[in-house]
Amino acid sequence: MTEGTTRRARGGGGSARRAERTAVSFDVAKYISRNIPNFEILNEEALEIIEYNAETVLEEIGVNFVDNPAALERWRAAGADVKGERVHIPRGLARKLCATAPSSFTQHARNADRSVEIGGRNLVLAPVYGPPFVRDREGGRRYATMADFEKFVKLGYMSKWLHHSGGTVCEPTDIPVNKRHLDMLRAHMVLSDKPFMGSVTEPERAKDSVEMSKLLFGADFVDQNVVLTSLININSPLTFDSTMMGALEAYATAGQAAIISPFIVGGAMAPVTVAGTLTQVLAEVLAGVAYSQLVRPGAPVIFGAFVTSIDMNSGAPTFGTPEAAHITYGAGQLARRLGLPYRSGGAFCGSKLPDAQAAYETANSLNMALLSGVNFMLHACGWLEGGLVASFEKFVMDADQLGALHHLAQGISMDDNGQAMDALREVGPGGHFLGCEHTQKNFKSAFWRSDLLDYKPFETWYEEGARDTETLAANRVAKMVGDYQAPALDEGIREAIDDYVARKKASMPDAFG
Repeated sequence: MTEGTTRRARGGGGSARRAERTAVSFDVAKYISRNIPNFEILNEEALEIIEYNAETVLEEIGVNFVDNPAALERWRAAGADVKGERVHIPRGLARKLCATAPSSFTQHARNADRSVEIGGRNLVLAPVYGPPFVRDREGGRRYATMADFEKFVKLGYMSKWLHHSGGTVCEPTDIPVNKRHLDMLRAHMVLSDKPFMGSVTEPERAKDSVEMSKLLFGADFVDQNVVLTSLININSPLTFDSTMMGALEAYATAGQAAIISPFIVGGAMAPVTVAGTLTQVLAEVLAGVAYSQLVRPGAPVIFGAFVTSIDMNSGAPTFGTPEAAHITYGAGQLARRLGLPYRSGGAFCGSKLPDAQAAYETANSLNMALLSGVNFMLHACGWLEGGLVASFEKFVMDADQLGALHHLAQGISMDDNGQAMDALREVGPGGHFLGCEHTQKNFKSAFWRSDLLDYKPFETWYEEGARDTETLAANRVAKMVGDYQAPALDEGIREAIDDYVARKKASMPDAFG
């Protein structure tokens, strides 16, 4: 046994075992395994045209790797034509390099039961990422704090349908920029036992993420296994900046996973047409994934596509639109042809409040992602105001609806129980099925039921205060936070993490810029 597996199997000392005995019990669903087909919007000819055009972009137009001489040397050595900071990649080279990336991988959680398999027919759900603001019913919209961040991590840990703790679920602006990644990582490690994401805002912060993970899992285990997934955004169009590439280099070198994701607002950072945008997405992903394999062949990567359209009157991004769906479906086909896991989708909306607009746009976005074959869905709950705001109420509203995705993905059972012939025979013409034996056996699991939405008769609903969905969600947030108990963790590991955070913070002055 390696040091890492020994530490994970131990499960914590006496204090950890006592915590396990007194912990609040709650269900956590396994990641989704689809039993329904993916929706494929592009035919073979269309796919071949987009793939050909993407290779043309890489060869003739090229991509920029800025402020990164080492990256330029790697590309030159691999056979690319490097002119200044512009890299022209010969047709076929990027795709050939991408072939060493795995088609799926396991991201391990400190609780082995919460580990996730990313790729294949699986879908892993992770919360909102990156908003500088938070909103709740009582306090309204405000800058996020570390206390808000920790509250979101607790909600994510206790959410049944959420498989992943995520990364920057909100940006804690009360902590210096150069130090907040340490507090965020500690929160994910200590307050939850689900898998989590590493920091990417500086290469050194990515390295801190790896080092802290070694304290949690054991150095040997981290060296041999994936324990981190990170989000590497491409500066679209066709630009790879040194900050993101430096973080990618750190994670690839350590054998940790990275999402290579263009950040595209159609009409501003990519062409206004679906085919043109898909061409750019594929070109950028090919270049980014290929570069990860130049750093370390076999490094795990995810084909990312964050795409939204734009309101041509105001310039604001729009969500839940048909064009975004077309691109998401098409990118899923391209990812599968490339043999890579696929990241896209989320609980996207442009609304300022968790209202009807938010619900419509979110429902469109979530269902689109399920049908497009997404393997890793970031922003699956909590997203508001185009990603500027993480909403506590919308977090639990979205997390509740993720249960519907689980049930949709199960498909239709055609075994003897699913066919229900015994029920049809027992009831016959003119009867009802409420009391039949088949119904009694299946009533607890036959239908998905929301844990949040109100199905009561009008009179009961009115007598209980005529509460709208946001009010119900606010009450649920309060109950979940009140019921929260931290998962058991060995005190020695916790102390080592706290010591690392303290020493790193003490080693540098505060920086808020």
